[in-house]
Parts: sequence; structure tokens; C-alpha cells
Amino acid sequence: MAKNPLRVLVTGAAGQIGYALVPMIARGIMLGPEQPVILHMLDIQPAAEALNGVKMELVDAAFPLLKGVVASTDAVEACTGVNVAVMVGGFPRKEGMERKDVMSKNVSIYKSQASALEKHAAKDCKVLVVANPANTNALILKEFAPSIPQKNITCLTRLDHNRALGQISERLSVQVSDVKNVIIWGNHSSTQYPDVNHATVKTQAGEKPVRELVKDDEWLNSTFITTVQQRGAAIIKARKLSSALSAASSACDHIRDWVCGTSEGAWVSMGVYSDGSYNTPAGLIYSFPVTCRNGEWTIVQGLKIDEFSRKKLDLTAQELSEEKSLAYSCLS
Repeated sequence: MAKNPLRVLVTGAAGQIGYALVPMIARGIMLGPEQPVILHMLDIQPAAEALNGVKMELVDAAFPLLKGVVASTDAVEACTGVNVAVMVGGFPRKEGMERKDVMSKNVSIYKSQASALEKHAAKDCKVLVVANPANTNALILKEFAPSIPQKNITCLTRLDHNRALGQISERLSVQVSDVKNVIIWGNHSSTQYPDVNHATVKTQAGEKPVRELVKDDEWLNSTFITTVQQRGAAIIKARKLSSALSAASSACDHIRDWVCGTSEGAWVSMGVYSDGSYNTPAGLIYSFPVTCRNGEWTIVQGLKIDEFSRKKLDLTAQELSEEKSLAYSCLS
């Protein structure tokens, strides 16, 4: 029996990430090859013409799974009835801007879009915040969309997770699909902690720990971590533009695993509302290792945290707590 279409919102849809993301959604990469979709695209008024151009291209691509396109500069129209919301739109930091100025702009954007989702989205809408500062933008959205379950509001750290997989794959000259269970802890920022202590690689002799195969703790505890933390900046330096293709692809991975489930024995990283697991402060959107089943995520429990890792988890939590205070000060 044919499935009913799901409505998927992409904000900032005329931008770089949006332009890379919408064809992936329309092709079934996000929700599967048998799930029809209706795309809702939102952007600001100055981008209206470009947004219409994206809509024209979606029509021209004749995607079999795409059952409709809503392209709008009106948040209410764009948010009405959506089942999945991918929040890509935000205010980027510009040269000379103070952190508080950027935070203030994004608090205003996310307060307004949260209100539209609260009133007009499907009640079980799943939300993924991509725009930076992603964790704190998601926290603001949660505050102003109280009827959306807090478990349904997440932020993207899957890009960092995938970057970590890619670095291990390249270092060991193995297929990236054979590496699993890296973890991104904390903030989607340069304080994030990419952790390989529980990661494994599939070899002909069975699954082996990454540390055992790399045989270089100094690299894993320094260069590997900073490479993943600063990968976004390295891409901006190389492209003169921020990550778009990889961000769009990892947003699809995040939603697909959340909706369709993670593989047996594997976990992924998601920024989710902290319940205090691993002695992290409750009430932050913090990245944890999670498994997903039946459309619900669960934090993986019982992993051993060594002294080196403990300091890293606390450092990124401290930054998130500072961001939260800054964001809330913009509300008063």
C-alpha cells in the first residue's frame, strides 16, 4: 500500500546547504526510497527570487517521490502541517561582530520560528537544528515550542561524527563503512570532543578497537581531535565557503537513523536534551552517543569515561552553559 507523503520543512532553503539538501530529500536519501515527501521551503524576503528558482529546479528534476513543493517567505505557511523540520536558516557571524550580537540575532530568529512550529506543525514534528550556534538555537526553539516534545528537538553533530569516521578511515586506509561507534560529545563547536575510545573497525579477524589498530595515542589524543574540531574552518579556507554538501548529507543521516533506526550494535551522535547522563548538566542540548528505534532516540549508557575524556566533556559543557546564559540574557 502506498505511503502518505510526509511534509519536510527546510529553512534557509535558498542557501548553500538548503540547495544541496532539498534534492537529497526529494530523492529519498533522508526518509527512504519508498517514502513520498512534500517539501516546504522557507527563506527570507530578499531570497524569494532565488527560492523560486530552487522550486523550478525541483519541478524540472521530476523526482518520483516529490509530491509537492511549498516555497514561501512566510513562516506560518511554511510550517503548516510539517512532520520534519530541518532548521538551516540562521544569522551567520560577520567580521567585527561580537558573540552576543550574533546570539541576539539568532535568538530572535529561533523564537519566531519556534512560535510558528508550535502553532502550525504536526504535534509529533521532529526538529533538527543545523544553523549555528546549533545547540543553543535548538534550546531556544525548545523554550518557545513547549508543546513539541523535548525529545523531538535535536541539533546536528552528525557532521562531526562523520568527519571523525572519515579521519579514522583515511588513517587506517579502510572503508569508512567498516568504522563505527566514534562519539561526539558536547557542543557543535571547537570544544566538541571526538572520542574513539569505544570505536571499532571491522577487519578480516573481526572487530578491533580503533586504538589498537592506529597504535598512536598521541595522534588520537591531539591531531585527530583538533582536525575534527577545526574541519569546518579548514573547508572554509579551501572553498572560501562553508561546508554545504557534507552538512546536507549528515542532516539526512541524522533524520534517517532517527526515523528508520540505527544498525544493530552501532550508535550515532546527536545533540539532544540532556538528562544529566555522564554527569553532564541537565537542561542543555548536548551531543551524546544514541541508538534509535521506532522513531525514538536513547542515550547509550554505561560507557567508561577516563580522566582525559572527563576533562573534555566538562570543558564543552562549560561552553554550552555560558552560551545558554548569553542566549537567555538576550531574551530579557
